[in-house]
Amino acid sequence: MTRHLRGLTFVPEKKVVLITGASSGIGHATALRLADEGHHVVLGARRTDRLAALAETIREVGGSADPHRLDVTDPDDVTAFVDKAVEKHGRIDVLVNNAGVGLLSRLDSLLTGDWNRTIDVNIRGLLHGIAAALPHFQRLGAGHFVTVASVGAHEVMPMGAVYCATKYAAWAITEGLRLEVDPSIRVTTISPGIVESEIVDSITEPDVRETMRAFREAPISADAIAAAISYAMSQPPDVDVNELVIRPAGQR
Repeated sequence: MTRHLRGLTFVPEKKVVLITGASSGIGHATALRLADEGHHVVLGARRTDRLAALAETIREVGGSADPHRLDVTDPDDVTAFVDKAVEKHGRIDVLVNNAGVGLLSRLDSLLTGDWNRTIDVNIRGLLHGIAAALPHFQRLGAGHFVTVASVGAHEVMPMGAVYCATKYAAWAITEGLRLEVDPSIRVTTISPGIVESEIVDSITEPDVRETMRAFREAPISADAIAAAISYAMSQPPDVDVNELVIRPAGQR
């Protein structure tokens, strides 16, 4: 169901927020919520038809959004995505590194193509975003990186060895970034549990796909994660929300 945006007047500071993987799931929900709160959202994903529809939904109720085709595995593409936003708006305030894939499989299935795709999107895509945005944040003396990781960053599940490894890497890279950058740049990791998404549809092994459908029978909404991102963003400049873990109350 489409959320109805509530208006823009109550927002004290409008930020330019870049969101990768914005065409569905958490990215889509985050774009709606942040636009609802008065921020300008720059939408990146490969499925341009969905991005265009999302941007139109936001604009129809007075929000502002720019859609851009984006492949996070291509460093030049990510750099252009960030640089164009800076050129148009004069700055960027937040980068939500949300794009990710969950190509789950048993290791003995030897789906090396899926392994490489997972590494390329979940790790290299994150690094490309950091490399593109960090110089702009350093120049401005302010900025906020938000990484969408997973509870898989903290535990390993059967059929998820490679996925969990990439999400642990995303957590480690983001934590390392927090330790290294000037405190004027805030860094947050969001680790969702079972959330409404299309992740199951991307699984190539039929048995694993059906197992995961059963496992994911009681997800929370993607907007619950969007709300956590909004919360981290809304804190005063001297408050850095380092990590939030959000999952269904019944998830063990």
